[in-house]
Amino acid sequence: MISPDFLGRLWYGYHPLSVALVPVSWLYSSFIRLRSFAYTAGILPKRGVNVPVIVVGNITVGGTGKTPLIIWLATLLKQQGHQPGIISRGYGGKSKKWPQQVRADSNPYLVGDEPVLIAQRTACAVAVSPYRYMAAKELLEHTDCDVLLCDDGLQHLSMDRDLEIAVIDGDRRFGNGRCLPAGPLREPSRRLASVDMIVSSGHAGKNEFSMQYIYEDLCSLLNHSKMGIDAFSSTTVHAVSGIGNPGRFHAYLRSKDIRMLKHDFPDHYSYTPSDLRFNDDLPIVMTEKDAVKCRAFAADNMWYLPISASFTDAFHIRLSNLLKEMFNG
Repeated sequence: MISPDFLGRLWYGYHPLSVALVPVSWLYSSFIRLRSFAYTAGILPKRGVNVPVIVVGNITVGGTGKTPLIIWLATLLKQQGHQPGIISRGYGGKSKKWPQQVRADSNPYLVGDEPVLIAQRTACAVAVSPYRYMAAKELLEHTDCDVLLCDDGLQHLSMDRDLEIAVIDGDRRFGNGRCLPAGPLREPSRRLASVDMIVSSGHAGKNEFSMQYIYEDLCSLLNHSKMGIDAFSSTTVHAVSGIGNPGRFHAYLRSKDIRMLKHDFPDHYSYTPSDLRFNDDLPIVMTEKDAVKCRAFAADNMWYLPISASFTDAFHIRLSNLLKEMFNG
């Protein structure tokens, strides 16, 4: 298993191996361009559904903040009187049968951690499948959804969409600017010229809308009780994270004068009780996505840190106009 630290040096630093992999990166990007052309020209078919589809995705490997945005959008649409459904690949899920509907109490090891988290936070209908169209069909056949949010579907070109929102990491941006495997790009950065909105988690550049995180009170994995983060100021904790980019999580704990013993696991890591057995009584603080998978063996010293998304007025205005156009045809 390749460590996240190594990938960070390879894709976001000046690692010599990245240069050696450039020819492979060229082949990969050529395939991506050819595939995109095939869908645009109608050589490969697209499948549509009879409700509007909003795709939220990114062009880099790893976490950029798609999940908080999906949760925020679902909440907004519900407030406007819609019944949004959410479809996802269910990355990391080990189910032998697809599609799968996801509920707040679904097993994250079968359907994926992020879909369970989304179901818990939104109370929306959620379905997962490696083939997004099958997940969409599942929801439309069995629920009253009138709009679909497609999580991480920017490269899933076989499913038609009405609105595309790309999320980028405002700090790490596009790393060395190379496509896989030499860099972190799933497709060339010029793909962003074709999306409807670019959302930057953190610092926003030109033609980008900033998304800021609101950190909430700590929640107990054991009994759901809450506690202010300042309770751990000047305290040492085990900081557990299995997400694409744990840097902001660490920075926030550090800003609260919390000393950390870091335990960074790969994104979508499958935890076991022994992973969190540290042979001391120090508190364990993790991200909400990690908590979804660790609740089955929760202890009274385990806490997670929920986050919510916040946006500028400019974002609200632009999104409102796009949604009006979409729903009014």
